[in-house]
Amino acid sequence: MMTTSYCKKFITLLLTVLMTLLLVACSTPAATDNGTAAKTEAGTDAKTDTDNTSKDNTDKTDTTDRTTDKSGDSSSDVTDATNLDGSDLFTDRDLDQTPDLTDAAKITVSNGKTIDITEEGTYRITGTATDCTIRIDAGVKAKVQLVFDGVTITNADFPAVYVVNADKCFLTFVGSNSLAVTGEFRADGDTNTDAVIFSKDDLVLNGTGSVTINSAKGNGVSCKDDLKVTGGTYTVTTALDSFEANDSIAVKDGSFTITTSKDAFHSEDEDDNSVGYVYIGGGTFTITAASDGIQGTTFVRIDGGTIKITGREAIEATYVVINDGNLDLYGSDDGINASQKSKAYKTPTIVFNGGYTKVAVGSGDTDAIDSNGDIYVNGGTIDVTSGVSSFDYEYNAEFNGGTIIINGEQVNSIPQSMFGPGGRGGQFPGGGQFPGGGQRPDGRKGRSGDDESSSDATGV
Repeated sequence: MMTTSYCKKFITLLLTVLMTLLLVACSTPAATDNGTAAKTEAGTDAKTDTDNTSKDNTDKTDTTDRTTDKSGDSSSDVTDATNLDGSDLFTDRDLDQTPDLTDAAKITVSNGKTIDITEEGTYRITGTATDCTIRIDAGVKAKVQLVFDGVTITNADFPAVYVVNADKCFLTFVGSNSLAVTGEFRADGDTNTDAVIFSKDDLVLNGTGSVTINSAKGNGVSCKDDLKVTGGTYTVTTALDSFEANDSIAVKDGSFTITTSKDAFHSEDEDDNSVGYVYIGGGTFTITAASDGIQGTTFVRIDGGTIKITGREAIEATYVVINDGNLDLYGSDDGINASQKSKAYKTPTIVFNGGYTKVAVGSGDTDAIDSNGDIYVNGGTIDVTSGVSSFDYEYNAEFNGGTIIINGEQVNSIPQSMFGPGGRGGQFPGGGQFPGGGQRPDGRKGRSGDDESSSDATGV
């Protein structure tokens, strides 16, 4: 039996243990809360700092930026040179070269007369006249086809054809036709008419016949929307651009002999540099231009055709793609030039996927193939004649396939330019190897410092 003294000691010990456990129980959550919060916060801050540091380094590292930018990826809301399906550009009616004249209204042009067309339909035009304008104002849903069959119109200061309002207007040429404006163009209210054929809406030129277009002070054909040519023979002489459009120019076929004091084909919207491209899927072209043979704000893409150009620059755009065709280009400045004309592409780029491209340039500070960004040769044959610079590029150049000939000598690399990151010049390859050498992971030789990632521009 326990004594009173022993019981008191046992109770005292028990109370001491209970008090100790209570203190531990009360103090542990406080330590856990504070410690965990402190540790978590510190860890979060550390991770955030690391991420920010990484992001800052990424933003400041040119190589990383080039990996992202070098493909010239376009914005999602604009037509992209690499994903464009050329066959989708043309409807069956665009491609129909023989008009159905069964229900066509007949119109004969006459001197000093404005011929107003206000309804959808097909109209057969004949005759010879001076100071005569065919004016189309048929409504936003109307499709109007004008069939020119042996027409001659010579005006002093106003278009021979003026499309004010239509969904689409077709100008179909049969037989031999001639359209000319001999003086300075006068405005129509707020509209600065500046071409022999002037359209505010979509315009299609086609047919089995021919037309001679002369513009002594202005453009040959101006379209403020999309311009398409799918057939016909065109002899065009202009003081300004021969064929001009805001949104796009697309050529499927046709024969063109062009002499211009400015550009032969020019697509540009002065208010929106995310549009304005030139697509050529076929045709025969002989172009003599004081400025550019073919210029697009966003891109120029060539899928076919026989093209001979003599100009200050033969082809110019932000993004140039040559998939096929037979090209004979001469530039007194650059043969092919890619420069930042548009926000649609991050990096000016030139891509060769096929075809035969012959490029020659004049003497002086000239470049046969000049990109303010990247150059990719994936296929085709490039035959360069240049006394100064064959290839000039700012960032990256890749030779992935095809044939390159420089001044009669076949080479196995794109010469390194001599100034800048990619540089300037690059006439002779120096034994056909990129300076710096080095075996790429995929087995190809690479210029020292080249980005090893492939380009999205290869599958155009």
